Amino acid sequence: MGLDIYVGILADKMMQGRNLCSYIVAYDSGFAPNPFGGFCTLATCKGKIRELASVNDWIIGTDSNRKGIRRRGYLVYAMRVTEILSITKYWNDPRFDQKKPNLSSSYRMACGDNIYFPPADGTGGWRQLNSYHSNSNGSPNKKHIVRDTLADRVLISEDFVYFGAEGPALPAKFEQDMVCANRGSKRVRNNAVISAFEKWLRELEVVGYQGKPREFLKDSKKRK
Repeated sequence: MGLDIYVGILADKMMQGRNLCSYIVAYDSGFAPNPFGGFCTLATCKGKIRELASVNDWIIGTDSNRKGIRRRGYLVYAMRVTEILSITKYWNDPRFDQKKPNLSSSYRMACGDNIYFPPADGTGGWRQLNSYHSNSNGSPNKKHIVRDTLADRVLISEDFVYFGAEGPALPAKFEQDMVCANRGSKRVRNNAVISAFEKWLRELEVVGYQGKPREFLKDSKKRK
């Protein structure tokens, strides 16, 4: 067997092991997912998705219908997982320092998701930065700490597109497999379906951050 044929067979096997997980992004703020700094990261919320994901899986978030706006089935973002880190490694990695939030800075800095770190004294547990998951007075929110750290995994992607509030509708052929009716999730294991989605996404010829989060646009309108 030639090397090219062997590599092709190995690549096919890797592709067959992929999953695609889809869910509704109920609150699109730029926090979860966080599409800034050249990486799309899912470091909080969606614990089951973060627990089960593997490198090369696709995670996609879709919009929903609300207050007269019909956006169910529109794509908010899609990320192919290219790396998975523990929460501590994510905190310590200098690539993601810019994702540590500063609520008094720009919007992109305010919605940083790199918010958890172990105490320096080694007493255990997690410390939480003042962030979108803290209490309104900046104190740690224990419920969020428990939920966010139950899965000690941060999903990272350098192969993503984030549309925010301005994404395209998924083609009708993907609706049954990928569009959720509620806040649950759908998991696709059929490689033919995943490959068809990937082909459609690539044909859009856009990558990275493309549009502002829905909540940012809402806040901007309120300030006018």
